[in-house]
Amino acid sequence: MRNVTLILDDGSRFHGKSFGYEKPVAGEVVFNTAMTGYPESLTDPSYAGQLMTLTYPLVGNYGVPPFTIEPNGLATFMESERIHAEAIIVSDYSEDFSHWNAVESLADWLKREQVPGITGIDTRELTKVLREHGVMMGRIVFDDVENEIDNSQLTIDNYEDVNYVDRVSCKEIIVYTGKESPLHFPITTPTAQLNCQLSTVNCQLKRVVLLDCGVKSNILRCLLKRDVEVIRVPWDYDYNELEFDGLFISNGPGDPDTCDAAVQNIRRAMKNEKLPIFGICMGNQLLSKAGGAKIYKLKYGHRSHNQPVRMVGTERCFITSQNHGYAVDNTTLTEDWEPLFINMNDGSNEGIRHKRNPWFSAQFHPEAASGPTDTEFLFDEFVKLL
Repeated sequence: MRNVTLILDDGSRFHGKSFGYEKPVAGEVVFNTAMTGYPESLTDPSYAGQLMTLTYPLVGNYGVPPFTIEPNGLATFMESERIHAEAIIVSDYSEDFSHWNAVESLADWLKREQVPGITGIDTRELTKVLREHGVMMGRIVFDDVENEIDNSQLTIDNYEDVNYVDRVSCKEIIVYTGKESPLHFPITTPTAQLNCQLSTVNCQLKRVVLLDCGVKSNILRCLLKRDVEVIRVPWDYDYNELEFDGLFISNGPGDPDTCDAAVQNIRRAMKNEKLPIFGICMGNQLLSKAGGAKIYKLKYGHRSHNQPVRMVGTERCFITSQNHGYAVDNTTLTEDWEPLFINMNDGSNEGIRHKRNPWFSAQFHPEAASGPTDTEFLFDEFVKLL
């Protein structure tokens, strides 16, 4: 293993060993306190542009499952088609793995997908730095070539300045009908032609437009197993002339303020006050912005499997899986909106709902792969509204 160094924006340095692909990278350094789920987290598009630190010390001991595709076009065990995190940082990487479903080691997977991995870092000390200072930009360099041009000229863009949603969103229209292979249409397909072709797919199913801001595969699975047809469209696509029964706004990476085109299209959709709308994570923030609220950046975000949230107006508390660095400012919600869930740790917003219309959202992940499934009932509530 080669010597490697993580250098933070404040000058802090953490030295370790490389166990993944050997290339210098830069990104926003964040931490996740979940004990399991590194295959799902690495393939979650919401981690695009980030160096993911895992606080649980032992990582890699159950290997990596096979990358197989279901008949419906979705990866069986992953949350997307590839790793999206820029790198993974762990305390103790387990070279030996054992699991009934594992086909390769975490190191082999990282090398194949050309993603760096660092071990030997005191990740809990690193987490303390991030909690005190807040998340910050960082870069990974290899000690024995640190002065070479590829390391010394490694530039770091401010995380907020990059539209990561545009990087991870689909580039075509994809229609999922259940067990069959998905249908693919260019975004230039005329709306009339698209509506005509869609009507012949399965006219018995309710139709949901899914605004893809970096959707996790398990969101698609949760919708499909509830017998709806899903039309997945790029984040900036104007879907308002399509024929559909509900709008779903997905999770995604980065700053929601870079996604104004999506906000404008959501506002146009909201002119139909009877149209059901459901948003998750980034979807919560974009729906809130469309409703007139403002977003702010959390100091170090929520990334774990054990975030407690309470449904407003009740004593019902749920344990949730989360991965986000921004939050809705409750004080900026207009009089037609109200918080739906509140985080029990810091009081931040965890979802909103409209007081009259069938529009609601969750900041956490009800589909939770991996993680708790306490709140998957929200998909049932959405489908009932269609």
